This record gives sequence, structure tokens and C-alpha cells, in this order.
Amino acid sequence: MTPEWVRLPVGWIADNGLKEFKWANGGPGADQIAALMTLVAVAHCADQDTGRARLTYDELTSRTTLSRVKVSRGLKVLEEQKLVTRRTDGRRSDVGLANYDRDLGWAKLPVKSMYAGGRIRAFEEFSLRRLVELDAMKLFFLFAERRDRGSNLANISYDGIERYTGIARQRIKPATSLLAALSMVYVEQTLSTQPEFGVSNAYRIVGVESRVHMGTRGRGMLQA
Repeated sequence: MTPEWVRLPVGWIADNGLKEFKWANGGPGADQIAALMTLVAVAHCADQDTGRARLTYDELTSRTTLSRVKVSRGLKVLEEQKLVTRRTDGRRSDVGLANYDRDLGWAKLPVKSMYAGGRIRAFEEFSLRRLVELDAMKLFFLFAERRDRGSNLANISYDGIERYTGIARQRIKPATSLLAALSMVYVEQTLSTQPEFGVSNAYRIVGVESRVHMGTRGRGMLQA
């Protein structure tokens, strides 16, 4: 049975690790996007006790819609960033999520809601040729890490997004709009802590705690 969510280690996100995924980071920007896409698929398949997944390239290409070359390059980027470790065991690669602890330091990453026909539905729309796709993937991970368990929302300002991801302010709205269009994130309106602004945006990951949202919590969540 496909789980609703799996554990994703997020210490690297809090340590500004998303800043290391750049459009030109010693290689084509496409490899950076492919790396984050591949990380999602690895996390989806990882054993929830050990954080390790035994996968073939065919399985990774099927889930991500990436070519074998792009999956290979993506895994190389993840190794360089020390986000995964790899061992070869016959036809399958043994890929582990670095710093995995089933009890501490993880966020809920959606699984079931992301798939259609064995593929991650949103990834079928990625061309690997647009900077906004890299920005969107970085925001997806950031919002997962910043999700508040009580409100089920990631409340973070544009200043905070810039600080943790390195995404320039003018690129944040196009990236969040792409996530919303791909049904990866809902953008909610909440009361701002700065009265002159009235409301601010908060972000809810689609497929995580689906029953906890503005419609079920109402104004109390707004004020929270």
C-alpha cells in the first residue's frame, strides 16, 4: 500500500543547503533540478527504519520521468552535496538518505498524492530548461522543512525564503505559482504579524495531513 507520506531528513535545509543548488554550480542547471527530483524518488522508496532504498535506474527513471543520464547526474550531485550515499549490489543500487534518523530531524514528504500511473505527476511537466523549475523544487523542500505541525502551514516571509534558498525576491512568486499550478503546494492567506501588511502568504504541502487546512480549522488557524 502506498503511504501518504515518508520521512525526509531536513537538517541540511536548515543549514542553508538549498543554496548549494544553483543554476550554474560547476555544471548545467538541469543537473541541479534532476538531483532534487531524484531525491524525492529516493525518499519515497527508502525503508522508514534505515533510510535506505534499493532501486534500479529503470525504477528511478519511471518515477521521475528523467532519462538514465539525468538520474545518474542527479545522483552524482546528491553525493557531492552529501545528501545520499550509494553502494552497488548487483542490478540494484543501494541508496541511503544521509543523516537519516527515524526519530529526529525529519519532515513529512508526500507520496500517494504525487503519483499517477507510477510516475510523479508534476515532474512530467518539467523540461529541466527553466530556472523557475529549480526555484520551485527548492521551495518545495523548504516548505516541507518549515511546516508547522499545528497549523500544517509553512509560515515564512520572502526575506526568510531568500535567506534559506538564495532565490531572488522577484523569482519567488513565479516559483510558488508553478508549485500551485502543479498541485504540489497550496498558497494560503494568513494574518500578518506586521499590521501594515494585513495578510501574508503561508504554504501547505499537498498530500500531507490533508484534513488539516483553513476549511477545517478556520479563523483560529488564520490567527495562529
